[in-house]
Amino acid sequence: MTFLVTGATGRAGRHVVDHLLRTGRRVRALTRDPARADLPESVEVVRGDLTDPGTLGPAFEGVEGVHLLTVGGDDYATLRTGPELAALAEKAGVRRVALLWNGQVGPVEEAFAASDLEWTSLRPVDFMSNTLAWAPAIRAEGEVREPFADVPGGVVDEADVGAVSAAVLVRGGHAGRTYVLTGPQVLSRRRRLAAIAEATGRPLRLVELTEQEARRGWREAGHAEELVELLASWQGNPPPESISISPAVREITGREPRSFEEWAVAHAAHFGAKA
Repeated sequence: MTFLVTGATGRAGRHVVDHLLRTGRRVRALTRDPARADLPESVEVVRGDLTDPGTLGPAFEGVEGVHLLTVGGDDYATLRTGPELAALAEKAGVRRVALLWNGQVGPVEEAFAASDLEWTSLRPVDFMSNTLAWAPAIRAEGEVREPFADVPGGVVDEADVGAVSAAVLVRGGHAGRTYVLTGPQVLSRRRRLAAIAEATGRPLRLVELTEQEARRGWREAGHAEELVELLASWQGNPPPESISISPAVREITGREPRSFEEWAVAHAAHFGAKA
């Protein structure tokens, strides 16, 4: 059977593809621009847009499981087409769906919860790869400008998220479950920067922004107001599940999640590591 991966060129989706391929499964990748997908030759790449369900019929045909985003469009806004997506999946005979949330429960989760499909909600608290946004400033200036410098937060390696999603889709047994996904630590931004400094062998500085300065920067970066509010809330006053250690990665994959220190070493070149 075939597994459909939406967001297949994204941070978690690309790892879902890799893990499914390693288990010998056929993979179909959904993208709005197949010419730019840059996926392995064995992956079937199809054109479609989650915000336009009329483009998705062929993508769901013959599919056993779906890794499904809950955001869509260029601004990564909450996806509003949940009912149409659930109906497409049911009509196509899809068995399992792994829902990758965007920080809040929305129309996609609600529609699949009301369906007869075997759905599982995956809630990564924060991708370690989001830290790559610091790389240009670290390389150029040796500093990072961030708000909420000492607020603790969980982070998870996107490869671990991909492994969990693939396991859920292939093995089953997780119907109706919600899993918070974290690494083995809760780390503030200051401590994450210290780990990058250790991995790169460079002295790095953290300049703490006020919330107002951060909001202005996010808007100037083109983020929609919905995302600005979510970032401010999540970073400044994180919910309890984002500052606790979850065993889900270990329980579902059978191995320990990667630490941020390990991730920083593996990605040190992005931050200008010394030769």
